[in-house]
Amino acid sequence: MIKSDGWIKYCIWENCTHAKELYARRCRLEEPEMDCAAQAADLLAPHVTPGDIFLDVGCGSGYFFHSLKKRQIPLEYFGIDASPSLIDIGRKCLASYGLPPENLQVMRIEDMDGAVDHITCINVLSNIDNYHRPLERMLLCARKTVIIRESVKKQAKYLYVQDKYLDPGKDLKVYVNAYGMQELMEFIESYGFKVRYVIDLHSKGKPQLVIGYPHYWKFFIAEKVKS
Repeated sequence: MIKSDGWIKYCIWENCTHAKELYARRCRLEEPEMDCAAQAADLLAPHVTPGDIFLDVGCGSGYFFHSLKKRQIPLEYFGIDASPSLIDIGRKCLASYGLPPENLQVMRIEDMDGAVDHITCINVLSNIDNYHRPLERMLLCARKTVIIRESVKKQAKYLYVQDKYLDPGKDLKVYVNAYGMQELMEFIESYGFKVRYVIDLHSKGKPQLVIGYPHYWKFFIAEKVKS
């Protein structure tokens, strides 16, 4: 018999209690600000006009909201994530900090549509099958900027490996991809953006092991070219 619950069953984020607890602590400001969140907020700030609409793609539980609020960046924050459990954590924890629960929505990137001013996507595209379709959605929806942090190096490398950090008894695999630098930048430019990359301050440009596999973190800032 065919069922329709495969997404939840095979989603690593729905099967990692440790990650859920960590995300809840971040939402409650019980953990230090992540270096990548701080850098993303600082990279975004110069491009913002008061009242701009911001979308956090693959937001987890939405704790990036704190980084924006801390810097008083005048944005209206929205977040989407494919994990219902993580969105539920954000809705419960962040309301007391001023984020309306309805601003966090359960949604896969491929299903998003519409228009916002700015989009940030941090540490997401490297852990899905490929970046083309989800990044296209972001580039089509963003009126001003798209900022991503992903594993990128000179030559692309695709891996589909077991995640050994899940709950006991969960035997699931995840993509650990590193995308090709030139191809990624040319793809972004083809949608009417100028793009540049900056060194990730947390990893200082060196490979970082995540779930036992090297990630080559870089930030990319894409700015919409005015016609």
